[in-house]
Amino acid sequence: MDNIPMDSEELMEESLDKIYEWLDEKKYFQARDELLKFNSVDIAEMLEEICEEKDIDMTIILFRLLHKDISVEVFAELSSDTQVNIINAITDKELDYIVSELDFDDKIDVLEELPANIVSQILENTPKNERKLINTFLNYPDTCAGSLMTPDYISLNKNWTVQRALEHIKEEGMDAETVYTCYVKDSGRKLIGIVSLSTLVISDNDTKIKDIMVTDYVFENVYDDQEDVSEDFKKYGFLAMPVVDNEHRLVGIITVDDILDVMEEEATEDIERMNGVIDWENSDKGYLDMSVWQHAINRLPWLLILMIAYIFTGMIITSFEGRLSQIICLVAYMPMLMGTGGNTGSQAATLIIRGLATNEVDTSDVLKVLWKEFRIGILVGSVLSVVNFGRVCLLDGNSPAIALTVCTAMLLIVVFAKILGSMVPLIVKKMNLDPALIANPAISSVSDMVALTIYFAMASVFLHL
Repeated sequence: MDNIPMDSEELMEESLDKIYEWLDEKKYFQARDELLKFNSVDIAEMLEEICEEKDIDMTIILFRLLHKDISVEVFAELSSDTQVNIINAITDKELDYIVSELDFDDKIDVLEELPANIVSQILENTPKNERKLINTFLNYPDTCAGSLMTPDYISLNKNWTVQRALEHIKEEGMDAETVYTCYVKDSGRKLIGIVSLSTLVISDNDTKIKDIMVTDYVFENVYDDQEDVSEDFKKYGFLAMPVVDNEHRLVGIITVDDILDVMEEEATEDIERMNGVIDWENSDKGYLDMSVWQHAINRLPWLLILMIAYIFTGMIITSFEGRLSQIICLVAYMPMLMGTGGNTGSQAATLIIRGLATNEVDTSDVLKVLWKEFRIGILVGSVLSVVNFGRVCLLDGNSPAIALTVCTAMLLIVVFAKILGSMVPLIVKKMNLDPALIANPAISSVSDMVALTIYFAMASVFLHL
């Protein structure tokens, strides 16, 4: 029987078991050699696992045993806490080497996460010109395009020939973030065009850059919001995008690998907001890294608001208490109606918020969305009502009048919840606010209040309560 190859996760687990055994036996070089079978990203992940399973000292020992070029790549992938521990353990010479060899954008990412005293220590040993550039990048707000960019790009002169440009790419390409797109600047460093490597390769050697460059290009301003930048990357599918200042001078580029992190952060933030979790500190910590106190602080605000909202729900029930006592079986269907209304409203809200995020839906589509969700509500509500009519009459043994009350309420509640869930995000977006701020629990609580009102109104109509 042929051996089935293991996937990367299984290989890592198998190697980690070996590494733990060698660490226990103090066979550090054998543990190091096992790590070197993997790429830098996997090594960083394994070192984090070792730190949790063993301790930070073992992690530092293995890190210092890595080859210099590998250690730089691994360092960039480690968490900020592990980076700080390693910095405190290694010599200034080792730290200088790591920082000097990091790609510029990785260097900025690392420095942004480190404590101020360590950043100062690193900058003291950095050349003056680079230190000035680093400080410029560090001063950009965390949420703007300037904090994502790197100055390591290929710059061309418009009067160069294709042959001269290709020679320049060969000379500078190893230090550039990407060579697939080159940027053409005038004497004032203003961006005047771009040219792709593929265009250079297929053009004649004596062709001038100004004759083949593209002057109609997409660019970002250094102060553009990261979320807007990520939308442009998704829209145009570029691998890199130029970043200019207010005078249209080229100051850097953003590559797709950096924007992927932003997309993940924005998606996480929207999911948290939609489910009523408010991250007051905009923390990058994971679930297990965050304290119990911080989790509680993040979750309490919406819970308090919803608790107050449900006071009104209780008041509605109390006002109909006398009528409910006449036909007590009506109480049994209240949770089902409230839950169905909340769920259908949350479904609609989630789809519309996603549509707004991906530009599939716009605020100008409000009437189209309203008509569509109304029809969906009628269809879904009718199916649920028919099913429940049979249940109320056949399984529960109640009268057709009670079944009609429950099922009519079900239909109206579903239609209302669909409309509420779809319209609220569009209204909030129209107000230039983030639709994700309208948490699904809030929509559910409003839906619950209306559901009870509709239910009791139908009871008054069909049962004459």
